Amino acid sequence: MSSVTVSAAAPSAVGSFISRSRQRRRRLTMALRSDAVSVGPTKMLTKLKHECATPLPLLQQVAHAMSVEMRAGLADDGGPGLPMIPTYVDNLPTGNEKGLFYALDLGGTNFRVLRVQLGGKDQRVIATEFDQELFDFIALGLARFAAKEDDRFHLSPGRKREIGFTFSFPVKQTSIDSGILIKWTKGFAVSGTAGRDVVACLNEAMERQGLDMRVSALVNDTVGTLAGAEYWDNDVMVAVILGTGTNACYVEQISAIPKLNGHVSSSGKMVSQRGEIVRRVLQKMAEEGGLFGKSVPQKLSMPFILGTPDLCAMQQDNSGDLQAVGSLLYDKAGVESNLSARKTVLEVCDTIVKRGGSLAGAGIVGILQKMEEDSKGLIFGKRTVVAIDGGLYENYPQYRGYLLDSVKELLGIEKSNNVVIEHSKDGSGIGAALLAASNSMYKQDF
Repeated sequence: MSSVTVSAAAPSAVGSFISRSRQRRRRLTMALRSDAVSVGPTKMLTKLKHECATPLPLLQQVAHAMSVEMRAGLADDGGPGLPMIPTYVDNLPTGNEKGLFYALDLGGTNFRVLRVQLGGKDQRVIATEFDQELFDFIALGLARFAAKEDDRFHLSPGRKREIGFTFSFPVKQTSIDSGILIKWTKGFAVSGTAGRDVVACLNEAMERQGLDMRVSALVNDTVGTLAGAEYWDNDVMVAVILGTGTNACYVEQISAIPKLNGHVSSSGKMVSQRGEIVRRVLQKMAEEGGLFGKSVPQKLSMPFILGTPDLCAMQQDNSGDLQAVGSLLYDKAGVESNLSARKTVLEVCDTIVKRGGSLAGAGIVGILQKMEEDSKGLIFGKRTVVAIDGGLYENYPQYRGYLLDSVKELLGIEKSNNVVIEHSKDGSGIGAALLAASNSMYKQDF
C-alpha cells in the first residue's frame, strides 16, 4: 500500500456599520477615476461571469487534465505534471495499535500538540488531549505538554515516547521519519531551515529540552487526515485539505509510480487567495465602471486587504439593505457603497467562489477517475469516502455547496451515490499520532 498527495486552493467577522456622520469625520484618501468610462459595472459583471463560468465540458476537461498531470508527476521529478513528492507512508493504521503516542501538528494557522492512548481493536482511542503553543516554542511546548500526563495515559516500561509530526509545508521525504524542507510557504520564514531535515531539527530541539522522544512518522496534513479518517472508516480512499493551502492525498499502488523503486506518495501545495481576486475585480470595476461613484479609495488598491473570510462574511448577509456588506467594505477597503453596489459586490464574490468550488470538485473527481482506471472499476462500484478538512471547506457554506454540486454533476447520479464526501475536522493531528503508532518501533508487540 502507498499514498500520494497532490496539489490543487480560506473563511471573519464583520465590523460595525459606520454612521454617515462618522464617515464625514473619518478622512479617507481618495483617487478620482477618469470620466471616460466606456463600460458600466453591469456589463463588466456580465463579462466576469462569462469568463469565470464552469460549464460541464470545462469541468470534465479539468478532471481529465488532473488525472493526466498526476500520472506525469508520478513518472518523473522536476518534469511536467503535478508535483508528487513521496510521503513513504506504506502502513496505515489497522486498529490494532496500542500504547501512548504523541503528535505535533504544524499548519498554516496553528501549532498543536496532542497525545492519544490507543487500546487496540476493542477499545480503539481510549483518551486524547490537546494543547497549543507558538511555532517558536515547539520543543518547549511539547516538553510542557508531556509533563502534564495524568493517569489516563501510561507508557509501557522500556519504551520511548513516539511522535507523529504533521508538517504542512513542501518537504522531500527520504523515509517515513525524515524529510528535507524544500521551502516555507503560507507566510512562514524561518532562516537556516530550508534544505535541512525537519525531523533532525525537531530532534535537536527536543534534545536541548531533555526530552526522551523520537519522531516515528513525518506526514503531510492530508496524509494525517487520511489516516485519521480511515482509522474509523475503511472506505476512506482520498483526503483533501481546503484551507490556508490546498492539497490532496490518496492511496496509490507502487507499480503506478515509475519514479520510485520501492516506496510511494507525494505532496504539493498551491495557495489561491479568493479575497485578493475579488479585490482586483472590484478595483477594476471602480476605476473603469464607476461601481462606487467618481471617487475610488486608494485603500482599495492595496493587495490582500480582503481575505476569503471577508467574502464568506459578506455572503452570509441576508438583510434587505446588506448592511453587513456595506460595513465590511468600508472597514476593509474604505469604500462607501449604496445598495446597488453592494449587490454587485455579492455577485462578484459568488462568481469567484462558485468557480473555485467547482474546480476543486473537478480536481477531486480527477483523482477518483484515475483511481477508478487503475483499479479497473473498483472505486465507483462501491462506497468510497473522501475526507475533507480545512477552514475554507468547513466555514464557507457557498463554497462547500458548489464543490458538492460539481462532484455530483461530473459523476452523475448513479456514481455520485457511492461517493461520500465527509468533513474530517482536525483529523491531521490525531492521524499523525495514529501513523506514529502504525510505524512504531514496537509495533510487533501490538
